Amino acid sequence: MLMVIQVKQFNIISALINLNHPQHYFHWSFFTISVANLIIIAIMVVIFGLAIVLPFPKSKYKPATAEHETNDQSPGPDEELDTWTYKVRHFFLRILPPGKLLPDRQPAYVASWIYVFGVATLAALGIVIGSGLVLAIGGVNWWHESTVGHFVNSIHLWGVEMFMAFMVIHLWGKFWMAAWRGKRALTWMTGVLAFTVSILECFTGYLSQQNFDSQWIATNGKDAINATGLGSFFNLMNFGQMLTWHIVLIPLLLVSVIMIHILLVRVRGVSHPIQKARGRAERRALKSAEASAWRGPTRRYDILREGSIATVIVLVLVVLLAGVLSSPDDPPVTVATWAKIAPADFMATTGSELAGTSETAKYGPPYNHGSSNVQKIGVSWQMLTGVHTPINTAKTFVLAPLAKIAPGDRKLARALNEYNRASSKQQRRWAKAYLSAVTKVKFNGDLPVVPKAKDGPVPLMVASELTMARSGAIDADLIAQQPFYGTNYTKPLLFIEDGSYFSSIAQSEHLTGSQWGVMNETGSYPGQPWLWLYTLWYQIPGFSTSANVDLIAIYLTVLATTLLLLVPFIPGIRDIPRLIPIHRIIWRQWRSSKQ
Repeated sequence: MLMVIQVKQFNIISALINLNHPQHYFHWSFFTISVANLIIIAIMVVIFGLAIVLPFPKSKYKPATAEHETNDQSPGPDEELDTWTYKVRHFFLRILPPGKLLPDRQPAYVASWIYVFGVATLAALGIVIGSGLVLAIGGVNWWHESTVGHFVNSIHLWGVEMFMAFMVIHLWGKFWMAAWRGKRALTWMTGVLAFTVSILECFTGYLSQQNFDSQWIATNGKDAINATGLGSFFNLMNFGQMLTWHIVLIPLLLVSVIMIHILLVRVRGVSHPIQKARGRAERRALKSAEASAWRGPTRRYDILREGSIATVIVLVLVVLLAGVLSSPDDPPVTVATWAKIAPADFMATTGSELAGTSETAKYGPPYNHGSSNVQKIGVSWQMLTGVHTPINTAKTFVLAPLAKIAPGDRKLARALNEYNRASSKQQRRWAKAYLSAVTKVKFNGDLPVVPKAKDGPVPLMVASELTMARSGAIDADLIAQQPFYGTNYTKPLLFIEDGSYFSSIAQSEHLTGSQWGVMNETGSYPGQPWLWLYTLWYQIPGFSTSANVDLIAIYLTVLATTLLLLVPFIPGIRDIPRLIPIHRIIWRQWRSSKQ
């Protein structure tokens, strides 16, 4: 009861700040970004700046001593040195003794707010996992239908936003500290890998929402995935598959990578302050010192206390944001709503499916043997993987659904019989004639009136399809064409995408590619600003008009990610932190204490 009262209070507060209104955008040269995303990035930059500028609370230093913590792992009188158990235990205790796993002291130079964001990232991840588990228990429709469920989803959304923001700030800090020094390259690489996997996790999360935004992301993202050939096995429009990736497979990978990253931090320790070295001998000595354990003064460090405080603070912030700002949930577009709101567009699209002129009809693998959406740079991965989701648009979207209601409608049965008995050439002539006539369609109430043309039985077929669509029967039929459970929305989404109604909504919500739409969310909510690099390639002249733009964007994003992953090994890039000494601000308290 108390939970319901609290949720109602949050709903009242969220009504005061309603982000479900048209988005505002900032335009500069060819760059476009939503104000909501700009605010998120600006806040992150401010937090990053404050973290490296604000003084860190001082604590008493403990001078370095010759005494070191011992960890006697010698076997007892009854233990055998050659047992597997002893060898494994001894190996792990040797590289990661309890003093490293749960340290109570840190090097004295760990005195900057920038170090806090690693723990804050883990705290936000815990909130995301917890809220995600509650959503999973409630079921996929719970948060759409329940006030409590929507509140939990809002916690999940803002937890994700904080998780990604804290992770990016943490990554910024480690870059400017050149944290890969001292044989810590693997630590840096697992951190970058965790960030990359987190993007995939967030992306599949957006696809799992079952609202308009997830529909639009799925139908547009499929082109890039299909271009790589992965669309045959990783179908963004298959809700069941994406949900499985989001709540099972990718989280397992992400948590595993993060655990390895944390263990490497504990084993190797945090990187030492950047020091100048002149001459080869001095550089060699410094490199050796950076790889060694810290022998200087230390400060008290209660990792469990810091983690608990960080979790409470992040949880409070997330709950406040969830209560005040809620989360977006624009309803999805269905064939039924499309047919009711834009019947002329629905009829024209149905005609194009019969004529074989729609985008899906000419698409190519993995749907058919067309070529209009086949991309190739050296190799066409689409052609290599072939057709795995065969779709004949005339049969799938029109003829098959109509055939199911034809036994109860004699006129439709005769029209279908006439159409099916005609040659393919005659069928195309009818469809093309209809496409020309339907542009002048008028409506007498709900009844379409199409000018007469040499279009044979097509007008009656399309009119019947319109009636069937308005009743919701087309949605049900396209899902029912699947065996077992209907979680694959590929067919209805492709049908909807072939019309202009779907894209017109996206255009009004600023979600299209030319509007940096991959980064955006409906309303004024922040979306996925961490996808700016991928979205960037679609705005560059030459790339944006290329028939291979999706492959170009994928290749260049993979290249940029690889460069980020390999920063520790790339001369010039790895030296940037020394050339732009932001590290002096981060470690200024440590440096001033030495003077």
